[in-house]
Amino acid sequence: MSLGAPVGVGPFEAERPRLLGIAYRVVGTFADAEDVVQEVWLRWQAADQAAIERPAAWLTTVTSRAALDRLRAQQRRREEYVGPWLPEPIRVDAPGPEEAAELAESLTLGFLAVLERLEPVERVVFLLADVFGEPFAGIAIAVDRSEVACRQIASRARKRVRDERRARPSPHDQDIVAELVAAVGAGDVDRTIGLLDPDVVLTSDGGPRHRAARNPVVTAPRVARFLVNLVRRTPVGTEVHQALVNGHAAIVIGSLHEPRFAVVFETRPGAVTAIDIVVNPDKLGHLAEPVRHV
Repeated sequence: MSLGAPVGVGPFEAERPRLLGIAYRVVGTFADAEDVVQEVWLRWQAADQAAIERPAAWLTTVTSRAALDRLRAQQRRREEYVGPWLPEPIRVDAPGPEEAAELAESLTLGFLAVLERLEPVERVVFLLADVFGEPFAGIAIAVDRSEVACRQIASRARKRVRDERRARPSPHDQDIVAELVAAVGAGDVDRTIGLLDPDVVLTSDGGPRHRAARNPVVTAPRVARFLVNLVRRTPVGTEVHQALVNGHAAIVIGSLHEPRFAVVFETRPGAVTAIDIVVNPDKLGHLAEPVRHV
């Protein structure tokens, strides 16, 4: 919930980081989220602001509706998307101690990938209720459903998300990732296998114009060989940067300002459980500068 606008800051600017956070989690791409918030700003400018009793609630409702519309339009495009679709990776400044753990967890690519399996209304209801702590009365207005229906939707979505996340744990472990990167760089397939969970899943998103694995690569031996072969095809001298992407340990291949692709890792103690590789250049534009307070 909003903590109130700082002195001298208007309601929209005070809420803007939160609105952007809602939109990004709903639509999964930062550029679309920025478009949603820009649309909300235009509506705010055109509204009779003096007549709006609770600006934060009004802005949340309008943002949720606009993001829901954008998500529905996106899903029609994603049906024709070439290969797997992954959320857009972003570098996020480390959250402050006042931010809830749920808010940070909801930025991870694994969490966003789980949200992709929810229906659009389910996704919005779950995020507003469980991540942003909105009351069901306001959520009902945002998605044009009854409060009772929203509670039922949230309960179903909560169970689906909980079950999916149990299957894909995601603590942050930079050390195991560094070991894996070193093993892959050395071409040591056996050592690489030993650092991967036996059921590890590697997903590549190349989009329509760039080559990537058209289906997820599964099991440690297959993923290990894929990674070692990928490094062998990478030109000598290519820049490699460690980064924290969506809360996970990651590496960015190429300049941070002109990345070629990003590799994001999920881990459990002692092993890497999932690897997401984003090659689609349309999704790499927000790796240059960290995003604050999303």
